[in-house]
Amino acid sequence: MPNVSSVSEFLLLPFTDTRELQLLHFALFLGIYLAALLGNGLILTAIACDHRLHTPMYFFLLNLALLDLGCISTTLPKAMANALWDTRAISYQGCAAQLFFFVFLVGVEYSLLTIMAYDRYVAICKPLHYGRLLSSRACAQMAAAAWGSGFLNAVLHTANTFSLPLCHGNAVDQFFCEIPQILRLSCLDAYLREVGALVFSFSLGFSCFVFIILSYVQIFRAVLRMPSSQGRHKAFSTCLPHLAVVSLMVSTAMFAYLKPPSISSPSLDLVVTLLYSVVPPVVNPLMYSMRNQEVKDAVRKMFPYMLLKHR
Repeated sequence: MPNVSSVSEFLLLPFTDTRELQLLHFALFLGIYLAALLGNGLILTAIACDHRLHTPMYFFLLNLALLDLGCISTTLPKAMANALWDTRAISYQGCAAQLFFFVFLVGVEYSLLTIMAYDRYVAICKPLHYGRLLSSRACAQMAAAAWGSGFLNAVLHTANTFSLPLCHGNAVDQFFCEIPQILRLSCLDAYLREVGALVFSFSLGFSCFVFIILSYVQIFRAVLRMPSSQGRHKAFSTCLPHLAVVSLMVSTAMFAYLKPPSISSPSLDLVVTLLYSVVPPVVNPLMYSMRNQEVKDAVRKMFPYMLLKHR
């Protein structure tokens, strides 16, 4: 077995060694980060300011926008700083904090997407019971359960991962600290403890995914039976963006964490991680606003108000 080493910092994956390309990556990430801040910020402001959007669906969408802001703020700023200052280092404590917040926010987001599927199921399949099943109290309790379970899940995985002895240096083959990359640095005999925790989490995640799929089977059956084409269009406009977000997040995250080592490579790992960690916070606001007339109207109403306020 390789010698167990004491690590005070980790070295993150550099995108390139060429200074000009490093600055190009910084500019690209800065543009992506600002787009995510703008898109999610607009959704947060629109929902908070427009009383017509104070409904369960938009309450959960507000939580989702908040999570997307937190998720991309956990990963990209450090990658931008490293590209700008031509460094790879992140402290041990910084790596642990980054992993904790990323697992926490992604876990809450997945739970929230499951709750949003339930919201759409009740709204379309059991509309007469919607006010009772998704009252303000019930929505607050479900959101609190999502945030609480995400916190406990993150504590479990962070404590497990960073209690492992490291035998393979401190170079992380990713642009931020994530569990699979830290596990690759750990000693083989200690590796299985966190793998067991991951299997448990993925089992719960798979149960949520089955629930989402079954919910949408019922939703599409109900939508296709609607006599009004306008009603079908409105139902699809609220359901399809959610289904697209879930599909992108689940497929890329499962591939990142469960793919066999034989097909793993730094470039493939990087692309897959970008797809589930950076792309969703940027495209989620577009998906939910482009096909949702109420959100588009609320955002349009904000601009004249803001212009008048600054006169």
